[in-house]
Amino acid sequence: MTGARIDSSVEVVPNRVVCISSLDGAGGEEVARLVAERLGVRLIDEEIILRAAREAGVDRHVVADAEQRKSRMARALEEIRTGSAAAAPALGVSSPAGLREELYNDFRGLIRSAVEETAAEGDCVILAHAASAALSGGAGTLRVLVTASPDTRSSRLAHANGIDERAAAKLVERSDAARGDYLKRFYGLKTELPTSYDLVLNTDRLSHEQSALSIAEATT
Repeated sequence: MTGARIDSSVEVVPNRVVCISSLDGAGGEEVARLVAERLGVRLIDEEIILRAAREAGVDRHVVADAEQRKSRMARALEEIRTGSAAAAPALGVSSPAGLREELYNDFRGLIRSAVEETAAEGDCVILAHAASAALSGGAGTLRVLVTASPDTRSSRLAHANGIDERAAAKLVERSDAARGDYLKRFYGLKTELPTSYDLVLNTDRLSHEQSALSIAEATT
């Protein structure tokens, strides 16, 4: 290539913080674990909730309910297994039962602050909690989305949770809707775009190990 040159005055900042977002069934949890092991850094997930709970002076389950991330999946699975509609509200857009709107908003702010404080400490892989949105544009941060096709994700969730493919497909659909609601409520994102991330990995084609290697290489 002629005429091209590298500007040596531009400082390259190594990525000290990796934020991994993942669609349910895409394998982001395993990829995050492998990345943390390869880089020799902390893997952060539930610590975000614990940190926010300590700051608020409440039990961790109260903050977890405000975020509603894992409770949605658990309740939806229970609904599928029992055939009951009792779990349906968990996938809606209303605030968690028993939480006043102002208190709910406080918890959302605490979760975001916990993500920012954890990232400021450096050298970690943060799984979920929409950390890529909270830390968008920060130097030294690599934002990653681990995704896969609905069919692949449904197949994995069916196998992992002992449910049929049709039920798993419905779970994927509802999970994606809940994810969109989460991003809108917490970060005001109407649409999740590939350009919101620095690296997007499709585990239809890439194994968890290959995905983790790609992420680790992108941090240097």
